[in-house]
Amino acid sequence: MKRPFVFINMAMTADGKIASTNRKVTTFGSRNDHQRLLELRTRADAILTGAGTLNAQPDITLGPAPKQKPAPVRVIVSGSGQVDVQHEIFRTPGAPVIVLASERILARRLKELKKVADAVYVCGANNVDFEAAFKFLREHHGVKRVLCEGGGRLNDSLLRAGVVDEVNLTICPLILGGQDAPTIADGIGFDQLDDAAQFKLHTRKQVADEIFLTYRTVRNSQRP
Repeated sequence: MKRPFVFINMAMTADGKIASTNRKVTTFGSRNDHQRLLELRTRADAILTGAGTLNAQPDITLGPAPKQKPAPVRVIVSGSGQVDVQHEIFRTPGAPVIVLASERILARRLKELKKVADAVYVCGANNVDFEAAFKFLREHHGVKRVLCEGGGRLNDSLLRAGVVDEVNLTICPLILGGQDAPTIADGIGFDQLDDAAQFKLHTRKQVADEIFLTYRTVRNSQRP
């Protein structure tokens, strides 16, 4: 395999929202959901998040699960490099912090990020080239499994790039509503049903009022 195994983990309401319209409600899963998040992190060599999600939640550090060694590499995706250089993640010791950007990034932003991140990898003209980015993570940091923790725009980009092997969803017993509330896959999306990313149900588990689902991609169903 030339690139790592890529799996997404998201908690969403019963109507598919991952946050409220005003983005003030971003966490609503139970302790069981949080425990599942930690369990999935133990399977990862790198944890991936989008700059929008990071900037909206100033306390995110993408830290490892308890006693997890080595700690997963922390990866931030932003084609334009719009990452808050004052964010807590850059001041939290631990695994390396890597920023993935595209050639759209301004020289000034690139210079600022290089001062706070362990590495900034530029790949792709207008958008991050995930095939190249994941190959870089594998070759230079030994990453074999990448866990993506959102947000919706990053998930959409990964799905359209065809690099997602598994999707883990927690369905929470809530309805947030709102046509502008973010979902697990915002962004450009697919115009035709035949083009949509296709998955099959791998596991299903209910704990109290939450349902935990794991889907595996149809095209790469034979991956481990």
